[in-house]
Amino acid sequence: MKILVVEDEKLLVKGIKFNLEQEGYQVITAFDGEEAVNLAHDDSIDLILLDLMLPKMDGFTACRTIRGFSNVPIIMLTAKSEDIDKILGLEYGADDYITKPFNIREVTARIKAILRRVNPTPKGDKSKVLVSGDITLDYNFRRASVGDRVVELTSKEFDLLELFLKNPGKVYTRENLLDSAWGIGYPSEERTIDVHMRRLREKIEENPAEPKYLKTKWGVGYYYKKD
Repeated sequence: MKILVVEDEKLLVKGIKFNLEQEGYQVITAFDGEEAVNLAHDDSIDLILLDLMLPKMDGFTACRTIRGFSNVPIIMLTAKSEDIDKILGLEYGADDYITKPFNIREVTARIKAILRRVNPTPKGDKSKVLVSGDITLDYNFRRASVGDRVVELTSKEFDLLELFLKNPGKVYTRENLLDSAWGIGYPSEERTIDVHMRRLREKIEENPAEPKYLKTKWGVGYYYKKD
């Protein structure tokens, strides 16, 4: 699998590249946001590690630009610990974020977790589509259809929607959703769920302000109402 590492600290890039190659990944690198966007057009890239503070084009802008033509999983690397930076990264389309300084083992663990979900090991004759009411999930392309309308999803949006479609009517707390889509004990924040749910509604719902499918159980969490 091929990973694009985007970071302007060359020593850090060298260390990340070495460790990922030891894990068997093919690694390509970029040192500024514009180069990252250009390289991201390569359809063979499986995941992008994207630093926030970059020359020429910052990570937020690069992430948003890449999301305009690709749903490749993006993990944002940031030296900033403020919640607003994490939330902005998710708003612009990142699937996850890691705050510097980080342990390289954490980085590889996050990469493996996301790639396992995006490229699951086939089990028997598992159906390649999941249909629930008007919504269809296509496992081959990791995207959804609402009626005749095709919806492109990020890896986490796909995971969340799959969970809801398989369990219509079941109410999930934010903690439940974090455990299901990110893994039990995963070091993330419940507000992360609100950002992903808002983005998912914007893609799925005709009117996100009055959702037809992805409902809120006030004071509890979210659930899927099958049409």
